[in-house]
Amino acid sequence: MPRNRKSLSRRDFVAGAGKVALGAMVAPGFPTVVSRHVLGGPGFQAPSDTLNVAIVGAGGMGMSNAEQLVSQNIAAVCDVDFGYVERSLAGRGKDNTGQPRPNGLKLQEQFGKATRYADFREMLDKEKGVEGVVIATPDHNHAVIAKAAMEAGKHVYVQKPLTYSVHEARVLRETARRTGRVTQMGNQGHSTDDARLVNEWIQAGVIGPVREVYVWTNRPIWPQGISRPVRPPATPAAPNWGTGGVRDIQGTAMWGDYPIPAGLNWQLYLGPVAEEIAFHPIYHPFNWRGWLDFGVGALGDMGAHLIDHPYWALSLTQPTSIEATSTPFGTVAIDPPPATGPRRRPVSYPLAMTAHYEFPARGTRPPVKLSWFDGGLMPPRPEVLPDSVTLNREGGVIFLGSKGILMHETYGAKPTIFPDALMQEARAVPKTMARITTSHEMNWAEACKGKGQASSPFDYAAPLTETMLLGIVALRAGQGRKILYDADTMTITNAADANQYLTREYRGGWAI
Repeated sequence: MPRNRKSLSRRDFVAGAGKVALGAMVAPGFPTVVSRHVLGGPGFQAPSDTLNVAIVGAGGMGMSNAEQLVSQNIAAVCDVDFGYVERSLAGRGKDNTGQPRPNGLKLQEQFGKATRYADFREMLDKEKGVEGVVIATPDHNHAVIAKAAMEAGKHVYVQKPLTYSVHEARVLRETARRTGRVTQMGNQGHSTDDARLVNEWIQAGVIGPVREVYVWTNRPIWPQGISRPVRPPATPAAPNWGTGGVRDIQGTAMWGDYPIPAGLNWQLYLGPVAEEIAFHPIYHPFNWRGWLDFGVGALGDMGAHLIDHPYWALSLTQPTSIEATSTPFGTVAIDPPPATGPRRRPVSYPLAMTAHYEFPARGTRPPVKLSWFDGGLMPPRPEVLPDSVTLNREGGVIFLGSKGILMHETYGAKPTIFPDALMQEARAVPKTMARITTSHEMNWAEACKGKGQASSPFDYAAPLTETMLLGIVALRAGQGRKILYDADTMTITNAADANQYLTREYRGGWAI
């Protein structure tokens, strides 16, 4: 069957039967789930009560996502390194005290029964019964897998950041709309009660109009600002202990004979990366976040958990200008060296950066300046903050209103308003937003079954991702260089050379 033809899945069949039998009125793309008592009495489990799920990228966050879905049927697991998956899975059965973890044991059982694949394309081709796909690979593979899954008729849950580039965020949003699939980005703080309190308090005007926001994180907690492993010269020169010399020594010190581990398919790991990069344990696992080829640094890693809340509560759109400054990128020499222009190129993100976004007014709401700080950099301390209150070193957000401030930690946790008199006022604000009573993952699974709406669908998550990744575009465009952004045309209007960073170069056959 051609991929652009929509096949009738068991869930679509059950949903269709329910529409006929019950006269249900439902929106396109949100099938009705027939109640168990309608089909077969109180003890009957309808086919649509359990979602058939595949996990792509199962060794890290994907395993945590899967554990939240053990009440469903994990039909397939896809990973390029099942050695890493097995090591992660082995630790799930017991907690730190040696006591059994029921969900971890269920996960081990589910993974033991699931069909295994290395290549997501083979999995999508063979697993016709899979209805939802969780994608938790390194960032550079998110978009190609998610697009293919949606076009194969699967609902998708994609770890944050949704995509590697602004262009990919646009593509995934369009694909989700075109295919009508249920989508969710893995910014789990978006489903919390605290996140809703932030919205309700801001929208009630407790701290007054907000014109400025500070956002910060302690990331990176992985290597950044370093050279790529470089083969030592055949005839080593005397050590140069200046900045450039130490940088080069660092690169050659990482060089070594690191064969690809048994069970790791390195070519599938590289996926859309255009450059042929040799395997090294500095990249996989976990550390890929700091490398330009695979991740989008601390801003990409944590922006979805932190910028999320002001973006949502203040109804922000796309920024009109962005400016970034940082410590140096990690670089390598360009080989062969060019006759003109830079002789080195960036390969790893800076140890620390700041980014300043300017957002336009929205109706009666004033313009907003949002400032991002990472790598241990902290925002200015608001005067209204009591001396006894410290800024959380792990990360947080401060909304600066005309009457006071709202501060919360990562994921929107522990929202608090200062001065205290305004906090008392906030406690009386009605809870007008519906609360989510499941995990973020189960919220998506239930939405896939037609039960409610996904908390962070791509219609929201893609513009949020675009906003945070524009900070990376500004960073790569040059130190202290303000770029002007036209969201309607997805164009940097004052720096044509910066437009290249809105997308990426793809390996042949992998472009989206």
